[in-house]
Amino acid sequence: MKTQILATATLFAVFSGVLSAADPRLLNLVMPDATVLAGVNVDQAKATPFGQYVLTTLLGSQAQQLQQLATLTGFDPRRDVNELLLASSSAPGNKTGLAMARGVFDPAKIAAAAQSAGAGAETYGGVSIIEDPEHQNGFAFLDSTLVVAGDLANVKAAIDRRNGGPTIPAALAARVNQLSSTEDAWAISTVPPSTLRPPAAAPPAKGVNIQNALQTIQSASGGVKFGSVVVLTGQAQAATPQDASSLGDVMKLFVSMAQLQASQHPEAAALAQSLVVSAQGSTVKITLSLPEDQIQQLVKPKAAARKVVQM
Repeated sequence: MKTQILATATLFAVFSGVLSAADPRLLNLVMPDATVLAGVNVDQAKATPFGQYVLTTLLGSQAQQLQQLATLTGFDPRRDVNELLLASSSAPGNKTGLAMARGVFDPAKIAAAAQSAGAGAETYGGVSIIEDPEHQNGFAFLDSTLVVAGDLANVKAAIDRRNGGPTIPAALAARVNQLSSTEDAWAISTVPPSTLRPPAAAPPAKGVNIQNALQTIQSASGGVKFGSVVVLTGQAQAATPQDASSLGDVMKLFVSMAQLQASQHPEAAALAQSLVVSAQGSTVKITLSLPEDQIQQLVKPKAAARKVVQM
């Protein structure tokens, strides 16, 4: 039980796979040098059948732990979190960043339960921070509707920023507001996405260098709109129009490969047939629209695989 309470910040992050425009109170907490942001409108996700399916799939394996957490603290992220904003300024793997949530909380009860399980606490800027035993990570309630979690340095910096305006660049703030007001789930990377790697066995395309094409991505963003038809949109900014054209060719190559394997992988072929790729100047845009039942069929094998691994 100690692990479940001390991992409250991790439970918030479960929703990151999925904002009306981002709540300014959350955006004000983001570090000024943030390079990766992601937002979740949990209320909107729960209002759609596919959103409910995603949340159930993600949290289903932790139902018992979540119930224990709710019993001890009165907090259940499936019910009490309305909106989530994640931010980081570090490379993947550094385990630093912030998870900021708006919802309905009982700070005193949650803090008391965490401390009874061995968590530490300190007061910073008039705010109590609940910390793990190693004093590396923690979470703090700025009021009964706003909580921030992450590594201690970032949590303290967020507390310092709570009464100010947004500190991120105006262009990034505008992009956040644009995506969060039109998408139910969204993400932005202002740096070359380090996770983009070509498959090891990917065959070369005539006249296209896959590795080089992917390395030309300077920034990327995207979002998902839930409904009876799930719509995914994204764009990648390349260094030059020529690079964008090459990147578009790579994506079209993968589409063609998937379509050629329709008999063996019909789900992948259906996905490819619904994918539209276009290059405009140095920007590559993609759009994918699929009925929610087809999307569920695509994600079910992965969900089943996760359960097998956990067992």
